[in-house]
Amino acid sequence: MKKIYYFIVGALILTASCSDKKEEKPVENTKPSVPVVRTNGLKIAFYNQDSLKEGFAFFKRMDEIVKKKQLTFQAQLSTKEKELQNFVATNEERVKLGQLSAFEIQGIQQEAQKREQALYQMQQTQGTKLEKETVDLLNVIGKKIEAAGKKYCEKHKIDLLLVQSAGSQFNYVNPTMDVTKEFVAFLNQEQETIEKDIKGKK
Repeated sequence: MKKIYYFIVGALILTASCSDKKEEKPVENTKPSVPVVRTNGLKIAFYNQDSLKEGFAFFKRMDEIVKKKQLTFQAQLSTKEKELQNFVATNEERVKLGQLSAFEIQGIQQEAQKREQALYQMQQTQGTKLEKETVDLLNVIGKKIEAAGKKYCEKHKIDLLLVQSAGSQFNYVNPTMDVTKEFVAFLNQEQETIEKDIKGKK
């Protein structure tokens, strides 16, 4: 009888302590099921690099920002080109109609050359700057992913983590070693740390 009493009291205490606990957000499991591929116990896994663009939220957001900047720049170039073309076409029509003097034609030609040079300068300066920003950002993200990969391997005891992408040197990789889904989930869990670190270095 005493045993039943102690059991009931113990169960009530356990229930009360569990009810007091703060409800925690479920964490997606990032542990991969990696087979041992060598008799000495070496673990090899791989992830698909192209999948990071869609699965890794921070990478996807940065990629969208870069693409938006590129589209904005292309739109600005297109507007300037059309303005130049319209300027030239309008004045060519005026020349045909005999509405301009030789002096005015010379001035218009100089203006057209000036606008063309400004357009070329814009293309070179802003285009190069945008390209550098894109390359620098991708390099920083790449290094953070590499560091996260090391952390991921240490956590799950993976000896070798390969990167699969279009044009990679791997002719065939056994699909059972694919940890793309788990690694992307891990990156998303580490996203806040990665993002803060990148912003802190700007």
